[in-house]
Amino acid sequence: MAADGILTLTDSTFDEQINASDVPVVVDFWADWCGPCKMIAPIVGELAVEQAGKLKFAKIDVDANPDASLRYGVMSIPTLLVFKDGQVAKRLVGAKGKGQLLEELGDFI
Repeated sequence: MAADGILTLTDSTFDEQINASDVPVVVDFWADWCGPCKMIAPIVGELAVEQAGKLKFAKIDVDANPDASLRYGVMSIPTLLVFKDGQVAKRLVGAKGKGQLLEELGDFI
């Protein structure tokens, strides 16, 4: 787990980390060149700290790890997928503000 409370996933660690979680996992599909991804990164970091114990947050670089992106049909980034019990429970596409993200994640908090 990173210092900011966000786990970094790879294609090889994805399933293990998602399935091992006893709380919902919010996975941020991002890329280094993506402006909107950089805009929401600090917000995701804040939420990771504030919602620790209720939600886990993770990120996966779509360029370095294309398999997970293909498997879950991630066509544009940023995309946040919420996994509950190993299954996709919610999909959020595009950059959103903190209030909107909290509202969208409300069912899982």
